Amino acid sequence: MPDLSIFPAVNASLNGASAVLITTGHAFLKRHNVRLHRACMIAAVVTSGVFLACYLYYHAHVGSVHFPGHGWVRPLYFAILISHTILAAAVPPLVIITLVFALRERFDRHRRIARWTYPIWLYVSVTGVIVYLMLYQIYGAHA
Repeated sequence: MPDLSIFPAVNASLNGASAVLITTGHAFLKRHNVRLHRACMIAAVVTSGVFLACYLYYHAHVGSVHFPGHGWVRPLYFAILISHTILAAAVPPLVIITLVFALRERFDRHRRIARWTYPIWLYVSVTGVIVYLMLYQIYGAHA
């Protein structure tokens, strides 16, 4: 079996990059720079897609990784993980719908759903990094 130990860090990096791209794309839109908004958001979609492929590959080979922390941090970790996981399931369809409306130039519908997609996608990207840090860096879990 190949060494998969790099995957958690790669996945966290992809999540972090997605968060930066999503935030930057949103900032460009606020400045009415649609061209750079579009570029950032398409890059965020690609980055998130690569993340999803890497995540699924890793967990198909490793399974679930148990959190080794104890005490007050354990319920905190699981609260973050559960909210992250539930909302992560919503991200792919939300992103696809939002992207399709933009590509079809249905900007009224794009704006309506993007108001939901943006904060959920950003939350999932940021909490993905937090879960990684708590699981692998702070508490040293191993696959």
